[in-house]
Amino acid sequence: MLRHILSLTTAAALTAATPMAALADMVEKTSPHSVSVTMDRLEAAVTGAGATVFARVDHAAGAKSVEMELRPTQLLIFGNPKLGTPAMQDAQTAGLDLPLRVLAYADSEGVVHVTYHAPANLAQEHSLPEEAKYLQMMTGALDKLTSKAIAAE
Repeated sequence: MLRHILSLTTAAALTAATPMAALADMVEKTSPHSVSVTMDRLEAAVTGAGATVFARVDHAAGAKSVEMELRPTQLLIFGNPKLGTPAMQDAQTAGLDLPLRVLAYADSEGVVHVTYHAPANLAQEHSLPEEAKYLQMMTGALDKLTSKAIAAE
């Protein structure tokens, strides 16, 4: 009986851990605004926080330029050298994933999603210290900035 309970507990823990592991890779939020408005708000939040916007990519416009269709999809590339530089000092390969990127897109139902990679991925991908303060600060900044972008104001 005890062995059966332990088996069920282990199975439940493994089932619960699988979605959590997937969620650790990407963070997704929904926005009540259009993709363009969401990204305008994100860009304003980023510059208001003193970070640098390096590029804003309109993937749907790119698709249209080659006579293809894509639902509204935009990417904002931004960062703060005070956070990114220490990460690259620890592992220069982190530059492959920096600056930070946030994608906003409309799904087939018209729901706007805001998605980004969790900064903890940098630790795994580039052997950075998991407890690095810059990773914690990137995590907090991404959450705060994207929350401002999707706020229902």
